[in-house]
Amino acid sequence: MKIKVLIVDDSALIRSVMNEIISKQPDMEVVGVAPDPIVARDLIKRTNPDVLTLDVEMPRMDGLDFLEKLMRLRPMPVVMVSSLTERGSEITLRALELGAVDFVTKPKLSIQSGMLEYAELITDKIRAAAKARVRARTIPHPDAPKTAGEGLPMIRNPLTSSEKLIIIGASTGGTEAIKDFLMQMPSDCPGILITQHMPEGFTRSFAKRLDGLCKITVKEAEGGERVLPGHAFIAPGHSHLQLARSGANYVTQLDQGPPVNRHRPSVDVLFESAARFAGKNAVGVILTGMGKDGAAGMLTMKNAGAYNFAQDEASCVVFGMPREAIAVGATHEVGALHALPGMVLGYLAAHSSRALRV
Repeated sequence: MKIKVLIVDDSALIRSVMNEIISKQPDMEVVGVAPDPIVARDLIKRTNPDVLTLDVEMPRMDGLDFLEKLMRLRPMPVVMVSSLTERGSEITLRALELGAVDFVTKPKLSIQSGMLEYAELITDKIRAAAKARVRARTIPHPDAPKTAGEGLPMIRNPLTSSEKLIIIGASTGGTEAIKDFLMQMPSDCPGILITQHMPEGFTRSFAKRLDGLCKITVKEAEGGERVLPGHAFIAPGHSHLQLARSGANYVTQLDQGPPVNRHRPSVDVLFESAARFAGKNAVGVILTGMGKDGAAGMLTMKNAGAYNFAQDEASCVVFGMPREAIAVGATHEVGALHALPGMVLGYLAAHSSRALRV
């Protein structure tokens, strides 16, 4: 059965190009196009689409307002079509928080030729969205108190090991999974390195948003930073993030080499560097995502002595990357997203010469 797609965009050109791209796929069909959310609302009732593509900035009703109502009243897979601007990235991150599955960015230059070049990316994201587990998100009030560490077991020794590291990889659905994970990290947790599949320009906004929500410091990696407890570094959208050594210290390193598994940044690149430089001092975490990026690298980590965790199928938006890591025997434990922070900290406390304080 074909994936039924409804296109919502105020640009007639974008609607036309998206229609052309999707209609050429043997496993997809466009069941409607809408210039704004008001028209889209009626088309959803009439066509019952499997996936909605939605522009973030729309006339008559803001795209975010429409998305929020949609996810509350009729949750369904939504892929946002975003502008590659600072405002576009902030709006898109809010859309992911509201429950959108993923997003694709409009080309900066020639819209028509650029969108056609993005045909494979767009259709891959629609296929992943069609299989995604969609849930209405509970959005905390901006002034709500932080809950880092809430509900986790107390570990009483107040000393932290600076040798231990947490290495995280994620893709589709990962922005919210990473946020949920990091918000549970105490201020003195081990240093954290993260690769999330995300375009250049969005990773900086993502890191800034997390830094305002978490007890730890979160920043986009620039390369050469010392990896310290209580700090998380996110791979920038233009480069692979790697772990390296400078004397006795762990440091971040950026590499603009070719994509790996079609991605730059790639989770495999990060995991393999962690295996090389951290070995048994690393804890790997693979979260929700489409594809297999990270599976081979996580197995390399395991063979180097690292201990690895995977998010379980029930709590994943897309169970691609964790499933592949589990299938190759790269993981030691599998858990629900809400349980993973406690599992990771519990393991680290039990296996560190100096325990963690939560």
